This record gives sequence, structure tokens and C-alpha cells, in this order.
Amino acid sequence: MEKPRKSVRRKSRAVTIDEVATLAGVSPMTVSRVVNGQGKVRDTTRERVMRAVRELDYTPNLAASSLAAAQHTRIALIYTNPSGAYLRELLVGLLRVASRTAIQLVIDYWDDLDPEAERKAARALAQKVEGVILPPPLCDSKAAVVELMRANVPVVAIASGRFSEDISCVRIDDFRAGKEITEHLIAQGHSRIGFIKGRAEQSASARRFEGFQAALDDAGIALDRILVQQGDYTYRSGLKAAEKLLSQRMPPTAIFASNDDMAAAAISVAHRRGLDVPRDLSVVGFDDTSAATTVWPELTTVHQPIASMANTAIDVLLRSIRRKDRSTRVLVDHVVPHRLITRDSVAPLTVRKRGKNG
Repeated sequence: MEKPRKSVRRKSRAVTIDEVATLAGVSPMTVSRVVNGQGKVRDTTRERVMRAVRELDYTPNLAASSLAAAQHTRIALIYTNPSGAYLRELLVGLLRVASRTAIQLVIDYWDDLDPEAERKAARALAQKVEGVILPPPLCDSKAAVVELMRANVPVVAIASGRFSEDISCVRIDDFRAGKEITEHLIAQGHSRIGFIKGRAEQSASARRFEGFQAALDDAGIALDRILVQQGDYTYRSGLKAAEKLLSQRMPPTAIFASNDDMAAAAISVAHRRGLDVPRDLSVVGFDDTSAATTVWPELTTVHQPIASMANTAIDVLLRSIRRKDRSTRVLVDHVVPHRLITRDSVAPLTVRKRGKNG
């Protein structure tokens, strides 16, 4: 007769995991494993725990469960990206999914390490985490990838320009995106188009440039190498590259910068030179980060869903971590759709000419 009275009293307060464990005759950790579907538990033990859960009308404390799980699944983000806007988008996605999936996110900053230093850092990190997210430019670091693979730590690259066949990847089709935004400029009548490259060692940079070249080829426009300048995805590099482009005797009528930070810099240089954007110069960027809408005029750009890519990368990584058989690697090449976002930084070439002629 005592048990029914106890159950009635418990309805007025939250039942604890310790009470469920006591009634089932197991440890609180075993109850947690059963409720969260984690770890190996005997069928008879699982039945006892679930019977106790039903009898006590136990509702798991989701916050506590998330915290407990986070203590056991540590995923590292290795950061060295020079774009603050890109990093913000990436962190928003990672932190959102981290809170939902109960992981502990470890952020490790590598400041322009040489390959040997990257190998050393990767070996140290492999001792602390169960999985690693590699955003640009480290998604193309062979030194880091090799060390993490040796340590049998699952790795997912975000925004690599191509599938490496060594690690899983979540990316857009940079070639196609670069081609599409160049075609948009050509459709507006531009044929003298400047291009600001991203970091030379990054595969995504190469693919965007290849897409740019392909669009020119399809339109029968010869590539003028003097209209191609090197950048490194930073605002400062965009300033230098745009100055070189706009200082030429025959400057471009449009500039395609490989990310929004460098495109924003190109607009700044144009304004400083007394040029109207887009009447005198059209400018496009890439990524659709916050930088695209904090400049005037707002940037036409390629929307790369950075936050949702981070979400997908975590899901792919967790599946790898939870696989029972680690002797064989299952690699994923997840290509997400991109979008061309048209704003006010592009105008037809005829509009530019009319403006100059009065």
C-alpha cells in the first residue's frame, strides 16, 4: 500500500533520475543510457528501467541530459579564418547545433602554423576530442588531416572546394557558383571584369576562379591577366587588389571579389576614387555574410549557407563518432545548394555609360 501513496505524492514535484535508478536497482548512469539511447545495456536491464520510468512518470531533465552528454562528446573547431563575418556565421551554426545535440564544442585557434606545427597541434588535439571540424583554410591542410586520420579521429571539412577522398566534406559547388555570378555580370553587358582571388592554397579559391574563367570562355571573352589580382580573403588585401585594378589605364567596369570582405573593400576604394557603385563600377562578392549588407550599396553575392553547413557537418561527424566499426571509414561528400543574391551593387553597362555621358 505504500507505493501507490508515494507515487501520488511524487506527482506534485519532479521525479529525479536517482529515484528511477533506486526503483530499477541500477545506477543513475544506466538510467541515463537507457533514456538517451546511448551505450550498451542488457535487454532485461532496459526493461526494468523503462518499467520504473513509467511507474514513476519520470520526465528526463533535458538540460541535465544535454550537459551530461556534452561531457562525453567533445568536437573541436580549428579556426584560423581571417574573415570575422565568416567566423560569426560559422559559430552561430555550430553553437546552435551544439546546444541541440548535446555536444561540447572546443574551439582551437591556429595562427598561421607551418606544416610541422600543424602536425604537432593536431596530435595534441586528437587526445582531447572525439571529432574535428575543419573550416577554410584548414579544410585543405594535408598535415592536419593526416595526423587526425592516424589518431582515428573523425574529421569533416566545411567549404572545401572539392571532395578530397580522405575526409568527409560539406560544401557548395564553388565552380558552378563562380560561373553563375560571372554570367550575371556578363548578362549586364560587362566584358572587362576584374577578379580578386582568395588565398592561393585554398581549393575553393581555385574553383571560383575556374568558374569565372569558364563563364568568360563561354561568352567568347578572352581572359586579361592584368585584371586578375591576388587577395587572401581579408579586407586589407581587397583594398590593395582593388587599388591595382582601378589604377589601370583601362580599369574594369566590374569586379568579382572572391568573398564579401574583399568586395566591400573594392566598394570602399571606388568611393574614395569618386566612382559611383554601380553606375561607374559594378561589384560582386561571395558568401553572403553580414558584410554584404553592411556596405552601401548592398552587395550582389553568392549565398553560401554557412550556418546550415555547420549544422550538417556536426550531424555527419556525430554519425561517424557513433559508428561501432571504426576499422573502415565511411566518407560523405555533401554538396548543399547555393543561391545568387542580387542587390544594388550591379547595374547594366548601358546605365553606367548614360551616367557618364550626362
